[in-house]
Amino acid sequence: MKFYYDLHIHSALSPCGDMDMTPNNIVNMSVLKGLDIIAVSDHNSVGNVRAVMKVAEDKPITVVPAMEIETLEEVHVLCLFPDVESAESAEAELKAKFTSVINRPEIFGEQAYMNSKDEITGYEDHLLVTATNLSIDDVKELADRNGGVAIPAHVDRSSYSVLSNLGVLPDIGFCTVEVSKKSSPDSYNYLRKKIIQNSDAHYLWDISERENSFELPQCNAEALIKYLKE
Repeated sequence: MKFYYDLHIHSALSPCGDMDMTPNNIVNMSVLKGLDIIAVSDHNSVGNVRAVMKVAEDKPITVVPAMEIETLEEVHVLCLFPDVESAESAEAELKAKFTSVINRPEIFGEQAYMNSKDEITGYEDHLLVTATNLSIDDVKELADRNGGVAIPAHVDRSSYSVLSNLGVLPDIGFCTVEVSKKSSPDSYNYLRKKIIQNSDAHYLWDISERENSFELPQCNAEALIKYLKE
């Protein structure tokens, strides 16, 4: 079956994410836009994933746990997980590799944890938009170890991408790469990988329309991860 997706959406936990990116707003906007499967992928954290998944329980949409990890090389890697427990296990490993940088909300923005009623339950003090001490190889292994898939993010961009920072796509088993919303996926066919196109939405209006799709036997995280790892 064909399912329409957007697998790179930031919530208000990402300091660069708008405060209107609440669990209910993300889910309801995605439903209004006709999407079947989405992933909430905040920077170096899955702290708002449970709330978003709770909101989606009675909605016609699947939420995949995810996060956008920044590697030691300052490369962004989108990591998707089969369930929230696996995602939180990966996050726990990641937190041990955080650098000691404290967020300054007046410069970078608030990093808000929210519940399924869109109530703020706390703030993250550690700056999430910063490099971890994990190499790109380590991030790939982290995702694999927790049953997930690692996807080099926005490879078309001139910063924070594997091609801009490393010059090449490392031969370490990546099966899928991501390009930005306004890029041409065909331009990256030379990489000989599956290519997905996501919004990297930081504002509600940036969430993808019903435009990108793939064929899956079922609309769930397990089927998606298997497809992206083939």
